[in-house]
Amino acid sequence: MNYKKAALHTIEATKREMLVARLSVEGYSGFEETDEQLLAYIDDADFDSETLQLIASEYEVPYEIETIGQQNWNEEWEKNFHPVIVEGFCTVRADFHKMNIATPYEIVITPKMSFGTGHHATTKLMMMQMQHIDFAGKDVFDFGTGTGILAILAEKLGSKHVLAIDNDEWSYENAMENIGRNHCDNVNVKQGSMEHIIAYEYDIILANINRHILLHYMKDLYNSVKPEGILLMSGLLLDDEAIVKIAAENVGFKNIYTNTLNGWITLQCAR
Repeated sequence: MNYKKAALHTIEATKREMLVARLSVEGYSGFEETDEQLLAYIDDADFDSETLQLIASEYEVPYEIETIGQQNWNEEWEKNFHPVIVEGFCTVRADFHKMNIATPYEIVITPKMSFGTGHHATTKLMMMQMQHIDFAGKDVFDFGTGTGILAILAEKLGSKHVLAIDNDEWSYENAMENIGRNHCDNVNVKQGSMEHIIAYEYDIILANINRHILLHYMKDLYNSVKPEGILLMSGLLLDDEAIVKIAAENVGFKNIYTNTLNGWITLQCAR
């Protein structure tokens, strides 16, 4: 399977954040930042040149396109992938990192083309907030699991059972590999979306996706949370806060906490 790599030339943090948000909606599921560029990756079959041209033109950002294979991606990640540390809580590293771990929790992932390595602000925001939530003995649903990092962390925090789903085949395979690498026994990974999940109520739902998907499935998410259960959302920019809060409240959620990092937000709601 081949992928398209779009190299968008901008050093502006705000533009990069907006581009990640827009491109995520269009199916781009891997992002990298260099000093001069934002690199965005998408399955070759899902690539649409006109859509990319329209988005790049809107933000006045020049770009180039390159076709790469799976092995090329892995080589690039190994060059640029650095450990991520949530101070006093969790370290995320690749298997080729040799380092002393000074946090209570450690997650080892294979750096492949799945969103959610801990580097992006939204994943780090989710992890930061998870340290303040009681997962002991809880049933957890990880909606849009990507690398499986949040599902893995949920088990390490004591969850009784974690269901992790993603509609992307690459993410599903990568999550399976990472869950095995971290010796998780209570995480069940499925490829699909809400339509493919048997009706069940969870104590905690983790949803690090994007505004479009969250708004589309907000009622389903509400119906899948136990009374007094928690929905933790990210994949959202500051500009998304009002509309997502209103949508959550309209289906019955109570907004109880908001956190921000580098222009992104996480929202914690309760049923």
